[in-house]
Amino acid sequence: MDSQTSQASQASPSPHTFQVDLRGLVDLLSHHLYSSPKVYLRELLQNAVDAITARRAEEPGAPARVRLYAGEGTLRVEDSGVGLTESDVHNLLATIGRSSKRTDGLHEARSEFLGQFGIGLLACFVVAERIRVVSRSARTPDARPVEWTAADDGSYTVRTLPDAARPEPGTTVYLEARAGAGEWLTEERVLALARDFGSLLPYDVRVGDEEVTDLPAPWDRPYPSPATRRVALARHCQKLFGFTPLDSIELNVPLAGIRGVAYVLPSAVSPTQRARHRVHLKGMLLTERAEQLLPDWAFFVRCVLDTDSLRPTASRESLYEDETLAAVRDALGERIRSWLTALAAGDPERLAAFLAVHHLGVKSLARHDREMLRTMLPWLPFETTDGQLSLEEFALRHPVVHFTRTVEEYRQVAPIASAQGVGVVNGGYTYDSELVEALPSVRPGTVVAELDADTVTAHLDAVDPAEELALAGFLAAARATLDPLGCDVVLRAFHPLSVPALHLDDRAARHEQARAAAEEEADDLWAGILGSLRGSAPRARLVLNHLNPLIRKVSSLNDPELVGTATESLYGQALLMAQRPLRPADSALLNRAFIGLLEWATHSDSDSPGDGHR
Repeated sequence: MDSQTSQASQASPSPHTFQVDLRGLVDLLSHHLYSSPKVYLRELLQNAVDAITARRAEEPGAPARVRLYAGEGTLRVEDSGVGLTESDVHNLLATIGRSSKRTDGLHEARSEFLGQFGIGLLACFVVAERIRVVSRSARTPDARPVEWTAADDGSYTVRTLPDAARPEPGTTVYLEARAGAGEWLTEERVLALARDFGSLLPYDVRVGDEEVTDLPAPWDRPYPSPATRRVALARHCQKLFGFTPLDSIELNVPLAGIRGVAYVLPSAVSPTQRARHRVHLKGMLLTERAEQLLPDWAFFVRCVLDTDSLRPTASRESLYEDETLAAVRDALGERIRSWLTALAAGDPERLAAFLAVHHLGVKSLARHDREMLRTMLPWLPFETTDGQLSLEEFALRHPVVHFTRTVEEYRQVAPIASAQGVGVVNGGYTYDSELVEALPSVRPGTVVAELDADTVTAHLDAVDPAEELALAGFLAAARATLDPLGCDVVLRAFHPLSVPALHLDDRAARHEQARAAAEEEADDLWAGILGSLRGSAPRARLVLNHLNPLIRKVSSLNDPELVGTATESLYGQALLMAQRPLRPADSALLNRAFIGLLEWATHSDSDSPGDGHR
């Protein structure tokens, strides 16, 4: 029996309790969980408001007051909340992570509380080295006030006090600043933080005699007219975000418990810039840096709202990504989308002013929302050979909507295409080519085609066959010169006359050039693999303008070497006009052509008569 008892004892190790290094935990809170020491005041306000909410759940007519008094390196916070008994103090204040919101039959009221994680007063050690709490319970009228005093080394004392120490139910918290943290407890700083965090709290909160709350919220106040409301919200935006908005959008989602406003930025911002919004949770400012509140396409607004449905993270400085937040994000996106639709239907001037700044955001939305594309079609601006037009107007002018995928391609062909009556949309800007390609889905019957070298060449006038035959020798020499560069030479007649040569290619031709360049530099094995990919890819082409005086002069040359040098010069000039990046072979060609022309000019000068004239 003794042996069995001994074995059982060995099989059942005795339990131990975790030891907490409070100083280490405070350091963790201040440097990793919270973004700033200022959150200590939010925790104090939060505990006070939750205590009042708990008392009013049992006594609907109970007073609802929070008072803050700042002194020299001290702060006193008084509330008329539910208070604590001595047992509560031991179980709650001295147990890290435990929350009164989980106990004593208050679970049913927990949804009304701001705090959910039980960190509570611990955050105050970020600015204080000593915390003193005096509390009297409203649930146990005969209980005497109790005092809890704690230091940042983890030690605390508890004692009961005479009734006179706290005649009424509620709690008073006293803080004594730690070294170097006194600025956080000054009256000016406390008032600023209290107003920032608590302006929308539902109870009477004051710092000394100064009111903190400012209710109703600006977006919930009655205004005599829409114009007055717009002006008032613009002032609110200027105070809150530092800019005067183009417009304000009401964010009212009753099913999600959300009220607020979105302010439209007055200047363009990058779509990649993360928007930051202000979110209040049951009146308490949760964060001013909420990044995931709106869809990515809505980067042109800044929001401020109050909610009772979103879930905060443990630090209560950001939102927890869950199904509720995803649903709220969709609902808020729908509100902004509805605002755009209403502008298109009833206020085209305001819509035009908005799109002049934020057309990129609307284009981003229209890529994925066909109804939005259909609504915005008459309004969204695009760069075209006919000027700045909407796709709707451009499609009415041209039977085929040609477009380029890059700005460089557009710059290259726009003057030529326009002169030949070919309409082209510059699809090189962000989202534009996607929207042009989506055009038939919202405008049935529209023909959309990417502009390629063949299309441009086909719209240029052919040269009289007899004249082209007379220039066969010149064209042969020019083609031989550019063949190693993967470029053909063709002769056409086109406007404007000032353009001597046009370099045309497309993505397939550039891909072939890149493949050929890689093949030349590769080892035998890799060169063989690349060579097997060679196929019948289209080649770039240099289109010479037979109407241009320079081309007529060059085509009359009889010296094949000089023709080659002139052709290289024309090719280099066409590349520069197209604003294409030069390959090493192209740069070498330009240098060679320039040197060749200098040598020819020098040689011609030495052969000329002594008077210096040729």
